[in-house]
Amino acid sequence: MLPDEIIAQLDAEFQCRHQQIQHLAALYSAHLPSPPFLNIHGLTATGKSAILRSYFHLSRACHAIVNVRECITTRHLVERIVASSVDAIDEFHDEKTDRRPFARTENLSALCVNMARLLEGRAKFTLVLDAMDKLREGGGTLIAALGRLGETACFYMYQAKDAALTFSKIPNLSIIVTTTLPLTPSVLHSSSTSFLHFPSYTRAELLAILGAHPPKIFPEPPSLEKFPDYTPDVAAEDDEWLWGRFLQAVYDSLAKHTGRDVVSFKSCAMRLWRPFVEPVLAGQFGTRDFSRLMVNRRHLFQLEDSVLDRIISSTEDLSSKDTTASAMPPATPSKKKPANMTAHTLPYYTTHMLIAAYLASYNPSRTDVTYFMKHTDKRKNKRRAPTAASFSVTGKRSGSKHRKISRHLLTPSPFTLDRLLAIFRALLDGTVPQVA
Repeated sequence: MLPDEIIAQLDAEFQCRHQQIQHLAALYSAHLPSPPFLNIHGLTATGKSAILRSYFHLSRACHAIVNVRECITTRHLVERIVASSVDAIDEFHDEKTDRRPFARTENLSALCVNMARLLEGRAKFTLVLDAMDKLREGGGTLIAALGRLGETACFYMYQAKDAALTFSKIPNLSIIVTTTLPLTPSVLHSSSTSFLHFPSYTRAELLAILGAHPPKIFPEPPSLEKFPDYTPDVAAEDDEWLWGRFLQAVYDSLAKHTGRDVVSFKSCAMRLWRPFVEPVLAGQFGTRDFSRLMVNRRHLFQLEDSVLDRIISSTEDLSSKDTTASAMPPATPSKKKPANMTAHTLPYYTTHMLIAAYLASYNPSRTDVTYFMKHTDKRKNKRRAPTAASFSVTGKRSGSKHRKISRHLLTPSPFTLDRLLAIFRALLDGTVPQVA
């Protein structure tokens, strides 16, 4: 596709991101050189990853995208980089590369050698490291080393050929790193880095994005025999009119303070939409009676159910809470108010898995043998008599005082997957089937 066609298609798919799309098209054109390193930064749900994937897919450029969230250690990351680069080159050139020379990538030095060997004599290649700041166990100089990967790779390539050891950038390698906050010069060890900012969406932009595709008021259109004047065009106008005003009310009352990104705003609006239009479906109000509908449904914008994520959805609908409360008889001294007997239960194995995760997080690993082993020797803890080495010159006990704080008052501790599964097996009476 031509650059203008790519920009037009991306503008239609990602609204309010025209400036960022134009910058990407200018920096990573197929016929112009690209910067060796680019830091794309912005908060969550600002379109960084989605626009990058769509742009490189439409431009048909040779690229590899690595999701750093899925990597744990530095070795895991560099192995994923080499494997993704080999896959991308094979797919782009429609060839089969021998993977044996790239089987092992233990550290950054091996990454430089493998990337130099892989990109030698190739066209321009773009490496995208998505969410680089989410790497769990990364070194302090990892990002700086990846930012100068082209120079270091060229150094190792010349050394392998017994030529002069010079530093020069590889023109066919370009790295894009996406982060939440911009990388500082102290982290990059360089002050000549390119940046591209994806700002958060404003109120007008959020309303324009979600208002482009309004949901229908009526899941099934009314019968044309009973309502001959209510054509599909009129229904589409009513949907757009009511949805636009509903979005403004949701943003001003809830999403402005609890969900300012487009994902949480859309989730909140979609949860409230069906309870909001129930009086319209019942025939109490018309499709243009927004003021009366807003007064009747004002309790929806005063609850927190629409902004809370739940594992199990509530059995009571948002619209029926006020009716169930009014239908319940008042409590008297002789007649107590019946307790709510609604019980939410998770599946059997899911419940035990959550219990095992809680126990693994709040119990030290040294007590697993005592608490969870079914066959163990219970030995009495004999109190040792104090020795001369434990006393200081003044005759008092030596050693530092440790203030013991209950583990339940501290934050949850991380645990390994093997320990979680071991505690999970210990909690169950029988074996766990494969389909559990």
